Amino acid sequence: MTEVARAAAADPAAAHAPEPVPLTPDGVPHGQPVLDRLVALLDLERIEENIFRGVSPAESPVRVFGGQVAGQALVAAGRTVPADRKVHSLHAYFIRGGDPSIPIVYEVDRIRDGRSFTTRRVVAVQRGKAIFSLSASFQLPESGMDHAEPMPEVPAPETLPTYSERIAPYRERLGWFARAPRPIDLRYVTEPAWVSREAGPREARNQVWMRADGRLPDDDLLHVCLLAYASDLTLLDSVLARHAVYWGTDKVIGASLDHAMWFHRPFRADDWFLYDCESPSASGARGLATGRFFGRDGGLVATVVQEGLLRVMP
Repeated sequence: MTEVARAAAADPAAAHAPEPVPLTPDGVPHGQPVLDRLVALLDLERIEENIFRGVSPAESPVRVFGGQVAGQALVAAGRTVPADRKVHSLHAYFIRGGDPSIPIVYEVDRIRDGRSFTTRRVVAVQRGKAIFSLSASFQLPESGMDHAEPMPEVPAPETLPTYSERIAPYRERLGWFARAPRPIDLRYVTEPAWVSREAGPREARNQVWMRADGRLPDDDLLHVCLLAYASDLTLLDSVLARHAVYWGTDKVIGASLDHAMWFHRPFRADDWFLYDCESPSASGARGLATGRFFGRDGGLVATVVQEGLLRVMP
């Protein structure tokens, strides 16, 4: 656990405490101190045996970021499971928009403790109402059949522009998305949707290299929760690209509705991984997106599916 995480465990408000951080050329905080603050947000306060409390960062949008509540809920579930059992899947529903100005209480239900599998259900609550629910399954490591689809041929992350460079010409139009602190290092392989929209609709696909912007402790659960957090950052871009619209530049109202992940192989979230996303369908003001995480070595480490609410206003 980092020093910031230790401080937050004793005092959740420590996650909001200002500290010197490196800045990108456009003045946005990034690097290890910003990553440490994200780790601190995931280090929940235990209130009772099966009840935990989390907070949101000071620099939050109007609603709690979906990846944050998913990551925190998974931490809550994992804190009630033996360390030798690893997360292999999660299924979640976003029920109400979360308020980032008040804490979130996570209530864990110990559904089953079997010989090989452990199942947990978590409900996130604010003001007495559920805002999010998650079911997660954990498994003792086993050997068995092993195969996977190959990683797409893409340029190496070091050869691609940084997120700061990509977003520079669009900072004013993208508003909060351009100003938010960046604990995750992003390198777009395909053109970002805020760029490609100017040329009209294109293939419903989005590819981006990602990694935690710093070093993480050797905690398997933390790395899985960081991946869950990152999985919500660019997934719906594949839907938006197909329709040549984007948050901030067009009148798009969106929110995650449900989210599922399957974890296939060990990985480190502070190493580069490719997030390959595409959208098979959009209808009824909802868009479906699927994503695959590949490690730098080409191994498939996780699969993601999400449906999001997407309303394009006239």
